[in-house]
Amino acid sequence: MKPRRQAAIRDIVEREAIRSQEQLRQRLAARGFSVTQATLSRDIKDIGLVKRASDSAYRPAGAEAPPAPVAVSALTRAVAEYMASAEPVQQLVVLRTGPGQAQLLGVALDRAPLPGVVGTIAGDDTILVIARDARCARRIVRQLDHLAAHDAAR
Repeated sequence: MKPRRQAAIRDIVEREAIRSQEQLRQRLAARGFSVTQATLSRDIKDIGLVKRASDSAYRPAGAEAPPAPVAVSALTRAVAEYMASAEPVQQLVVLRTGPGQAQLLGVALDRAPLPGVVGTIAGDDTILVIARDARCARRIVRQLDHLAAHDAAR
C-alpha cells in the first residue's frame, strides 16, 4: 500500500502545484487513499519532497524543471536533430526518430510546456504523444513541424 500511495503522491505533485499537506491529502483521498497528517508527513520525507522557492509548491528534491525558454530551446534542438516524422492519429501523435533517439526527444517533450500534451511514451525509435483531443493532436504536430522548420532556417 505504501509504495502505491507514494507513487500517487509523486504523480500528483508532478501534475499540479500542491502547496499544502491538506491539499495533497484531499487529492490522495480523491484517488482512494485515506491518510493521516502524520503518515503524509512521513511520506513527504521518504520521497524527499521540498517546497519550490518560486511558488511554495512541493517538488522532488533536485528535480527543478528548467525554465520554460530553456526547455523550448532544448525541444527545438531535439526536434530538429531527432524527429523524422510526426503524424496525428485521433488524440494521439506518433513521432518517429532514428534508432535509439526516441528517449532523447521524449525527455525534451516532457520538459517543454506544450499545451494539450497529457503525456508521452517513448520506445527505441517511436514516441506516442497523448493529447487531450484530436484537435490538440493536430496542433501539436503543427507546433513540432514549425520548431523543426524554425531550427532548419538557422
